[in-house]
Order: sequence, then C-alpha cells, then structure tokens
Amino acid sequence: MSQPQIESSNPDRRSQILDAALVCFAKRGFHQASMHDISAEAGISVGLIYRYFENKEAVISAMADRHKQEISEMLERARQAPSLLESLEILFTAHCCENEPRVISAFVVDLYAEASRNPPVADLVRDVLQTAMDGVTELIARAPEAQNATNGLSPTDLAELIFAVARGMLMFDVLRPHEMTAAERRERQLDVTRRLWRLLFKREAEVAYA
Repeated sequence: MSQPQIESSNPDRRSQILDAALVCFAKRGFHQASMHDISAEAGISVGLIYRYFENKEAVISAMADRHKQEISEMLERARQAPSLLESLEILFTAHCCENEPRVISAFVVDLYAEASRNPPVADLVRDVLQTAMDGVTELIARAPEAQNATNGLSPTDLAELIFAVARGMLMFDVLRPHEMTAAERRERQLDVTRRLWRLLFKREAEVAYA
C-alpha cells in the first residue's frame, strides 16, 4: 500500500516556521540556532519542520523569498504616494510597528555577518538587496524631485545613499532601549527621513544657504 503524500505547502505553517526562525536567528545567531530551537520557538515538532525545510539553509532561502515579496508590496505602496518624500517615509517606517522591530534589526545584522563568511547566504542577501535597490532607484528616477538632487547625483547614487542610511538605522536599532514605543520609533524614523530628503533633494542654492 502506498504511503499518503505528506502535505508540505501549507502557507500558514511555513509562515509560522519562518517567523520562529527569524526570532531564533536574531537571539542566537545563525550558527548557534538549531532546528530544535526553531521547533521550540514555533511550538511544533522538529519532524514537522523537516517536512517543509531540508535544513537551515533552506529556511534562510525561504525567508529571502518571503522578504522579496514583502519588498515588492512595500514598493507598490510607495509608488502610490503623492510625493517622493511620502514614498521614502513609507520605506523608512515599514517595520516600525512590528511586534519586535529590534528582533528584525538584530536578525539583519547577524545575516550580514553570516553573509561575510557564507557565499550562498551572501548570494541570497545580494539578490534581496538588489531587488530593493532596483525598486527604489526606479521610484526616484520617475519622481520630479529627482531633478533637484544635490550635486547632480543619479537615481542610483541617491538609492545607495538612502540604503546606507537605512542600514545604519538598523544598526542603531540593536542598541536602542527596549522601552522605545512603536510611536517613538516611527517618529524617529520620520525625522531621519525628512532630514535626508532635505539634504538630497534641495536645490543647490537652497543647500548653500541652509
């Protein structure tokens, strides 16, 4: 008698496992976190996790795919904004109201560290980052405000500077007090976004006399 086919495409279960993995990687680091840790965090058996993911690398790959989808959805919201400033505000505050924004920041920091020594992970990170960079570059290129960029910076130049600031804010997040509320986090991000926008998109004469 043939064995029943194992169901391995339940999106809710996959999401549950990926959410648990993110927490485990953020708390313990990629190398220290085990599939047993992920199962404990998710509240399901290790055997069930292996029905969905062959190993930790497969979990990371699925997390990258999910994040690319989240980036696409975020960029679509940003495209609907009436101004470039409001588009950037959407991008910079995307994770402010998450239940555990510091966990996400810690995970990203550890992921970059892992990418420095793990070529397959580096390839995944580059792919996700390129997806985001391409979207933001396109967003800037079609915005009228880009014509007022300081020092003749190209859309690609501007996108790289914006991402450098965004990644720097992630680093700061790891060190921020736990007591910071979602509203305080959002206001901080908005303040950084507006200052960056004034710096990058003021006319040269305005910058000279600012």
